[in-house]
Amino acid sequence: MKKILLFFFFQLLIISFTNAQEAREIVKKADEKAKGKTSVANITIQTIRPGWSREMIMKAWTKGNDWSLILVLAPAKEKGVVFLKRQKEVWNWIPSIERNIKMPPSMMSQSWMGTDFTNDDLVKEASILEDYNHSFLKETTIDGRPCYTIQLTPKPKSAVVWGKIIMAIDKKDFMTLHVEYFDEDGSLINTMHCSDIKMLGGRLLPGKMEMTPANKKGNKTIMLYNSLVFDTPINDSYFTTQNMTKAK
Repeated sequence: MKKILLFFFFQLLIISFTNAQEAREIVKKADEKAKGKTSVANITIQTIRPGWSREMIMKAWTKGNDWSLILVLAPAKEKGVVFLKRQKEVWNWIPSIERNIKMPPSMMSQSWMGTDFTNDDLVKEASILEDYNHSFLKETTIDGRPCYTIQLTPKPKSAVVWGKIIMAIDKKDFMTLHVEYFDEDGSLINTMHCSDIKMLGGRLLPGKMEMTPANKKGNKTIMLYNSLVFDTPINDSYFTTQNMTKAK
């Protein structure tokens, strides 16, 4: 009897490990499709509040999971602000005071420039592949598209913003279509819904991402991709603190 129980126990472990590997592979495919080896994007961000709204335009460069640079192009008040990610370091150049500030991990959960996106959402300090464990939850349908629903939970000792992330990834085209972000207590904080699917940089991807906080009625932030180019060679030296003042 003990041998039979051990056999089934190990079978369950193998199945669990296999499912985790498959779930991680699906997340990896979606992540790589959205990023490419490198990417250069022009993006409009609309912050909407019950009594007002504002719009920003930015340009973003990425290279793999370790390098990214974001330059604010408009409005004039924020023009020239730069965010840089170098592996696990995040820097912020503020032209109005001519200072380059290294951002501590504690700031990753804070709002990115008054939007409903966090600093971590934009600069991706935490890696959804390396800092989380992955598991299948169920199958679902988002806007008529069959999707995998995958849960991400932090690995021990990982310095991450979220206590849990639930992602819906399109089965056919590996697009992330819906994401729910939870705190350490399991409370829903933000929901991101992706739509306006179209060809961007030669790939079928959502052109619109709408982030809605759970407990702030009438608040939302919309990210719109104006253009997106993949796999243009970018030297690592582009992602340096010295280059932050020269980005354009």
